[in-house]
Amino acid sequence: MAEQSIFTVAVHAGEQAAQIVPVAGPDAGRAYQPVVTPVHHSVAYTYADTADLDAVFAGASQNPVYARYGNPTVTAFEAAVAALEGGSAALAYSSGMAAIHGALLAAGCRAGSAVVCAHDIYGATYALLRQLLATQGVSATFVDVADLPAVEAALQQARPAALLVETMSNPLLKVADLAHLADLAHGAGAALVVDNTFATPMLCRPLDLGADYVVHSATKYLGGHGDVLGGVVVVRDRAHRTALYEVNKLLGANLAPDEAWLAHRGLKTFPLRMERHCRNAAEVAAWLAADDRVAKVNYPGLPAHPQHDLARQQFGGALFGGMASFDLRDGGQPEVFRFMDRLRLVRPATTLGDVYSLALYPAMSSHRALEPETRRQIGIGDGLIRLSIGIEDPADIIADLDQAL
Repeated sequence: MAEQSIFTVAVHAGEQAAQIVPVAGPDAGRAYQPVVTPVHHSVAYTYADTADLDAVFAGASQNPVYARYGNPTVTAFEAAVAALEGGSAALAYSSGMAAIHGALLAAGCRAGSAVVCAHDIYGATYALLRQLLATQGVSATFVDVADLPAVEAALQQARPAALLVETMSNPLLKVADLAHLADLAHGAGAALVVDNTFATPMLCRPLDLGADYVVHSATKYLGGHGDVLGGVVVVRDRAHRTALYEVNKLLGANLAPDEAWLAHRGLKTFPLRMERHCRNAAEVAAWLAADDRVAKVNYPGLPAHPQHDLARQQFGGALFGGMASFDLRDGGQPEVFRFMDRLRLVRPATTLGDVYSLALYPAMSSHRALEPETRRQIGIGDGLIRLSIGIEDPADIIADLDQAL
């Protein structure tokens, strides 16, 4: 069968649930299969033959045995995300940050190793490298990933375990040239770890471009409704999935079955929502770019964006994501606070990818962990506002931004 559309994969992936065979009652022995994967709450699972249990512990079987090692509901969600990203396997986590942490550890980040990372990465990821992993002997070099010669120089000097980038950076919406970055990383013996949360597999599948690990905050576009916290890492090589699994057996950062069920349900409408997010964001970004009260708009769908041509090529030329950011003209913290307080439809909230339109002030929240001078050096000024464009009518979103400005 030919490769199916992402709309079809999103609906059906991960839903080939095992048959259930009742062992008692009038229907004993008559197998049936649920259309939707059930929520499995059991912590432990038993087997009639101890040899089968031994096979699970030995890794020869992927059947469940203990919730920290795996859960059928979570496994279904993992299979669905892996299918959407074109990967061979995935591992789910309790949050996007746990997924980033797990991917870096599985890629070989340990005492004495190094990471080269995009300098405008998500603030908590920056803090993970500069604070937690630094105390464990992992050094980090930050570089502008749009400057490929600078990336190559950093890789050759650091010889890192991993190069960590975002397909579209948070919050400046820089687009990473993943195919070239993969070549540079592998040439230096490093794994390429890509956070694809902003782009999603609707726009880009980094594994197809050479990435080794693809990370998502499933809280965002995959779940899509602001009601589930989770993360997931997708890999092309099943050996990388084994490395993730062995690390997480010790970390215990597992996604719970209820959250996995919600995230999997969200996946079914993800392409429909993402298409609307992207089309709304293009309209809102164009309106902002024409407004004199706005100094600059960051959106890769705008022809003025520095990586617009790369975005067209890498994303297929039709959709450019549901995220945008902009600088208030002559604005600082007081002006941003007034703008945020005046919003009525757009919600000031510390997340993204919901059906709602959301506004965030990076200097106050997502990038608060960065020193003010570091923020300014990478372009996150005191007047920068990040928008996650929802699925409402774009005219209503624009009207709210207009009155707030």
